[in-house]
Amino acid sequence: MTARQPTLATKVAFLSKPESYPEQPARVNTIETHMSWVFLTDRHVYKLHKPIHTGYLDFSTLEKRRLDCDEEIRLNRPLAPGVYLGKVALVQTEDGSLALNGAGETVEWLVKMRRLPRDCMLDARIDRGNVTKAEVDRFTGTLVEFYRQTHAEPQPEETYRQRFVEETRLNHRTLLAVDRDLEPAALERLRDRLLEFVERRKALLKESARRVVEAHGDLRPEHICLTDPPLFIDRLEFNRGFRLLDPVEELAFLALECEFEGAAWIGDRVFGVYRSLTGEQPESELVTFFKATRAHLRARLSASHLTDHPPRDSVQKWIDKTRAYLELAWRHLPASL
Repeated sequence: MTARQPTLATKVAFLSKPESYPEQPARVNTIETHMSWVFLTDRHVYKLHKPIHTGYLDFSTLEKRRLDCDEEIRLNRPLAPGVYLGKVALVQTEDGSLALNGAGETVEWLVKMRRLPRDCMLDARIDRGNVTKAEVDRFTGTLVEFYRQTHAEPQPEETYRQRFVEETRLNHRTLLAVDRDLEPAALERLRDRLLEFVERRKALLKESARRVVEAHGDLRPEHICLTDPPLFIDRLEFNRGFRLLDPVEELAFLALECEFEGAAWIGDRVFGVYRSLTGEQPESELVTFFKATRAHLRARLSASHLTDHPPRDSVQKWIDKTRAYLELAWRHLPASL
C-alpha cells in the first residue's frame, strides 16, 4: 500500500526539527516568505519552495520545483561562489517517514546553501551604522564587473516603455483594492505622474532600453554580504523577465532600499563609483524615476501582505511599510513633472 503523500505542513514540521539534518544542528530557525520556507541550521540554509502558481511563477508540481532549484543554483553561483552547494531530496521511506537524501520516494526538493555570517550582511551593518565607504566601493566594483561580463540584451523601445505602464497600473489597482485607508485621489495623482514621465521622456527610456542586461533582479541590502570578496545571494530565478534590467535601474532599486533603511548615502556612493568605473553619466531624472517606480512597486508588495492573513501583530508593520514606500515614491518623482 502506497503511503499518503506528505502535506506541506508535514514537510515544514519535519524540516523544523534539528534531528532531521545529518549535521545535527543545535537548533533550526524557520522563516516563511511569500514563496518559500527557509530553514537555517548552524552552518547551512535549506530552502523549500511552496507549491504555488501565480501570474509570474509556477511551482505547482514537484518537477517544476526541481527545475527551479537547478536554475536558482545555476544563476547564483557566479555572484556567490561557494555558497550554493546543490539541491537536496526530501524523501518518504517505505514506512511513511521523511528523510533528507535517503532511500525512498522523492517528495520535495530543497536548495542547500552555506550559511553566511549575519553580521556581514549589508542590512545588518546598516542597522549598526558601521558600513564603510571602502566596502561600498568594493561591492559596487564587483557589480559593475558582473554587468560588463553579462550579455547585453537591448529591448525594443515600445516593449520597454510598456513594462513601466503596465507595472504602474497594476501597482495602482492593487493598492486601491487591498488598502482601503489610502486616499484614492492621491494614488491616482501618483499613477498619472509616473505615466506622464513614461510618455514625455521617451528619449531617456530609449537609451535605458539599450543598456539592459540579465541582472540580479532583487538587489536588496539583505542580499549583499560584505565579505572580501563581496557575495550576492538570492538572484531572482523564477522569472527571467524580472532580471532583464538596465543596471542603472537595478542600482537605483538598491539605493532606494538603502534609503528606506536610513542610509541614503550608500546609494549616492554607489552611483559615484558606477560613474567613475563605467564613464557613463545616467541622467538624474532617470535615476529618480526608477526610484519612484520601485517605491511604488514595493508599496504594492507590502500592501499585498495584508491579504495574506498575516499574524495580527504584523498587520501594522505592513501598513507602515506601505505608507513609507508611498512617501518615498512621492519624494523621488522627477522634479520636472
